[in-house]
Amino acid sequence: MAGIYIHIPFCRQACHYCNFHFSTSLKLQNDFLDALLKEMILQKNYMAGEPVDTIYFGGGTPSLLTATALSAIMETIYSTYTIADTAEITFEANPDDISEINLQLWKKSGINRLSIGVQSFFDEDLVWMNRAHTASQANDSIMRAQDAGFVNMSIDLIYGTPGLSDSRWADNMQHAAELLIPHLSCYALTVEPGTPLDSMTKKKKVQPVSNDAQARQFMIMTDFFQEKGYEHYEISNLSMPGKRSIHNSSYWSGSKYLGLGPSAHSFNGRSRQWNIANNVSYIQSLKNGSIPFEIEMLTETQRYNEYIMTSLRKMEGVDVGHIKNFFGSEYSEELIQASKKFIDKKWIDKDKADNLPGTLILTREGKLFADHIASALFG
Repeated sequence: MAGIYIHIPFCRQACHYCNFHFSTSLKLQNDFLDALLKEMILQKNYMAGEPVDTIYFGGGTPSLLTATALSAIMETIYSTYTIADTAEITFEANPDDISEINLQLWKKSGINRLSIGVQSFFDEDLVWMNRAHTASQANDSIMRAQDAGFVNMSIDLIYGTPGLSDSRWADNMQHAAELLIPHLSCYALTVEPGTPLDSMTKKKKVQPVSNDAQARQFMIMTDFFQEKGYEHYEISNLSMPGKRSIHNSSYWSGSKYLGLGPSAHSFNGRSRQWNIANNVSYIQSLKNGSIPFEIEMLTETQRYNEYIMTSLRKMEGVDVGHIKNFFGSEYSEELIQASKKFIDKKWIDKDKADNLPGTLILTREGKLFADHIASALFG
């Protein structure tokens, strides 16, 4: 399985918490499109002819793309790469961009899955985040997309924000469930360096994030959606059976993917590379016929650590037998020893770990410490 990620680096306004690469100036959109189409062609051999099973438009705000731009991108993708007939094609969209006209345009272009940046169904939360849409638009956009035939859909929700009560978080989840959303990405608010939220926190203009509140709301989320029949298949992602994100699942499974656009990352199993996170430099470099990226060849230990990090976040966990077969018995034996203290703390499921060769699966409580556990298990 292979995937393509396309980064659209433009937004109408900056959310206070966001640290993704974007610009609120739209004047370079046409130049960016020209550069992106050139990069697609220059990277045509990156997949070595392997069929592409997923395409994901992220950002930034892909729903800002004009009909002409989206058409040019899709035409170039299909003429340059081998796209599977059943490919999952996901398009991130803001609620305020979701109109009947746009929905029909997106559907006609081949997009078959929407990821809607809802974040909250309450206006006070959206104002605090500096989102461009309202709670009413969030609700209406989902129903409008469903009416247009987008049955494969995901929404983003954020919890653990200062001032978010447990009851309001529960109301957000309940509303998502009532709307029959098949997939949700639920993220704890993170104060990323260099963001407006980071600056406001340092200046004490906003309350600091409460780790206790975030842990509590994570547990509330886990229990609520499990009762509703969702699979908590990755720490931040939940889905109804059969509705997992195929694209993101391929990341966590170590599949190949090509990243296009400024700041986009690529992985071919042996190396990882990433494009420059600067629109002007990206455009200028492609005008000169070259892709502005850095590359890192991965060592065996780095590949092992990546497997631990990504697998531990999934409900299937870390397969010790896979470690032994692909990395050797030394790695698997060290892993078993390092995991014992977390099994004793009941952060890793003892029964699954003891079922030789063993699978390391985080418990409900262990998911709160996933990054800490992963780093302790690294080679």
